[in-house]
Amino acid sequence: MNSNVSLYIHIPFCAAFCDYCDFYSIKTKDLNSDYIDNFLNALIADINSQIEFFAVKNIPTVYIGGGTPSVLGTKISRLFDALKKIKGFSPCEFTVEANPESVSEEFLAVCRDGGVNRLSLGVQTFNEQSRCAINRQGSHNILNERIALVKNYFPGSLCIDLITGLPYQNEKIVLEDIKRILDYEPSHISLYSLSVEANTPLKEKIKTKTVILPTKDTADSLWLSGRDALIKNSFQHYEVSNFALDGKKSLHNIRYWQMQSWLGAGPSASGTIVNEKSKTAKRFTYNPDVDAYIDSPRIKSAVCEEIDTETLLKDSLLMGFRYIEGPNASWFKDCFGISVEECIPKTLNRWKEKDRMLFLNSFLCDAFEELD
Repeated sequence: MNSNVSLYIHIPFCAAFCDYCDFYSIKTKDLNSDYIDNFLNALIADINSQIEFFAVKNIPTVYIGGGTPSVLGTKISRLFDALKKIKGFSPCEFTVEANPESVSEEFLAVCRDGGVNRLSLGVQTFNEQSRCAINRQGSHNILNERIALVKNYFPGSLCIDLITGLPYQNEKIVLEDIKRILDYEPSHISLYSLSVEANTPLKEKIKTKTVILPTKDTADSLWLSGRDALIKNSFQHYEVSNFALDGKKSLHNIRYWQMQSWLGAGPSASGTIVNEKSKTAKRFTYNPDVDAYIDSPRIKSAVCEEIDTETLLKDSLLMGFRYIEGPNASWFKDCFGISVEECIPKTLNRWKEKDRMLFLNSFLCDAFEELD
């Protein structure tokens, strides 16, 4: 079993819910301090038990996401202190997600002192109409103030999330968002095209015509305009929705895309442990239930999915081709006894002159049809 395993930690709390989000979370206003302490106790116990259960010797990357980790404020220091106690804990990349409206100097200082070396800030857009239409918290003034604050604490490692295809957006607004973000000198930008998920308030608002989105063609054009602006400003388009300056790619996410093992801790979190000898994997997923997690924060409480060789190979292609370099060639050959080129030669030949990252679903449909 590979003892080199990354760690994802899910913080299931938010100050408010954005209408487009379908990630598991509960509102902090409904909680008291003791409840959050109990959650942190469970989370720390879970992480330690997983490290022991899977005999993890090295954790190369850590990513704390959610939810909104920054709503924990300085309480997050308890998690950092626990991580530092793990034998040999020294990740080369340690990321924490935050939203501007819940960022404070105290939180940022605790993150920096806790070993965090990369902060990912969910900006989405500066446009007030668009923000209101999706129930995104935080005003124009707060965004400017907090982004500047984060830049002071994490110079050279500020990461920004933006979304295109929002209500009231046009090309001018998208380009203005990017121009303003570049003033803060981020090293990494995730540019997402809005996805309307089932059972979300946004889905209902669209159904009742309370909110009207740009047409699909317009939304695609907005994203492409944003992509072109980022490339023009020296950002490499290295994954479907991710752009980075030289040397600033997300090492943690690359491990996902190249099917390297990771632990998932927290309610709704999922981890995957790959066994290269058997060419299989196990995927462990916690139920989206904080109370149940607090009562039983152990990996044996998670749902375990057995991933056979055929599924693992397809998952490796599915994830790997999101990344500009494709699946890890040497790992793929060692694991499956066949190269990627030998696996889907017709598909690769058909797509050699096309940008597969722009049409990934079509590329993967061709690849899986060839495999079958």
